[in-house]
Amino acid sequence: EAQNISAYIPTNLISITDGQIYLSPKLFELGMLPAVDVGKSVSRVGGKAQLASYEAIAKLKLEFAQFEELETFARFGTRLDENTRKTITHGKRIRECLKQEELQQLTASEQIWILLSLKEGLLDKIPVDKIKEAENTLLKNNALFPVEIQKRIFENKKLSPEDSKAILKIAKELLAEFQEEPDKDSN
Repeated sequence: EAQNISAYIPTNLISITDGQIYLSPKLFELGMLPAVDVGKSVSRVGGKAQLASYEAIAKLKLEFAQFEELETFARFGTRLDENTRKTITHGKRIRECLKQEELQQLTASEQIWILLSLKEGLLDKIPVDKIKEAENTLLKNNALFPVEIQKRIFENKKLSPEDSKAILKIAKELLAEFQEEPDKDSN
């Protein structure tokens, strides 16, 4: 019952709101702040309340949910196929990128830069313990993020395939120093 926060909220109260955010003690203990459990949190508003450019990274939510389920099974020492190992490797990087320092704020373009790089696998060959350093490299070099794309993000326009390519080209160059085959232990 300690994990079931919604048990204390009357069902009719939840149904008249625009949604609920579930804060997970488990995620908090893992250092993921804010500790929002995206699998249990619901919203009627959904994507309508966010910038259109976030559509480019929307599949990360599903990938993270798949990772969390697979990670549970992987703890039992089961033999994992290559795709499952890749999903777990990718999921660990998603979790690391979702960790946020206290009072750290990121602009929409900074979030897009990091999460698009993550979605496209640029961070998958970086050891987990170097992910924050790689993220910080992107943030320190935010001046390289194309101004015209930033403008479109703030005008609530979707990212075009050309926008994504331009962002990823710069990110790939900046992240090159971190690229290496991760050790099996750091997966």
